[in-house]
Amino acid sequence: MKCVLFLVLSGVLVFFSWASLSRPRFHGFYRLFAWEFMLGLFLLNVFYWFKNPLAPHQLLSWALLFLSAGVVLCGFLQLRRMGKADPRRDDGPLVSFEKTTVLVASGIYRYIRHPMYCSLLLLTWGIFFKRISSAGLVLAAAATFFLFLTVLREEEENVRYFGEPYREYMKRTKRFIPFLL
Repeated sequence: MKCVLFLVLSGVLVFFSWASLSRPRFHGFYRLFAWEFMLGLFLLNVFYWFKNPLAPHQLLSWALLFLSAGVVLCGFLQLRRMGKADPRRDDGPLVSFEKTTVLVASGIYRYIRHPMYCSLLLLTWGIFFKRISSAGLVLAAAATFFLFLTVLREEEENVRYFGEPYREYMKRTKRFIPFLL
């Protein structure tokens, strides 16, 4: 059952990432692999979602999941409000809200460059802590690795598009965790 669900949902992910699959120079290529590992992790742990709800690992999981939701909401709203997305931007296979034409460096972006990928990291580890296992650790680590590769590629894309202002922005901010990483 889980294998069939994995294949079906993977098909959906591939459908939405199709434009990126033939272009490994762009961040969407690596993001697909991160999503695949996250999907595997979710399916591995889905039946443990509400078991022992007050156990320390469950409380940590819920904290990470709620933090993930808050971070993605802040990042998405700020990007949408300030980024001035333009569908004519054609420098790679981007999702519509990613086609920003203004460098956003306020709100949550004042502290971290990639709040949406930070959110995916928090989501990944929130799912992992639902049920700690060796297989889950491998999947969470693989998702983390591919999210990191995604961010490195996206930063290259942003430097190509925004130039020196993005390089300066990189000096003032961290990738995922304010003041640390």
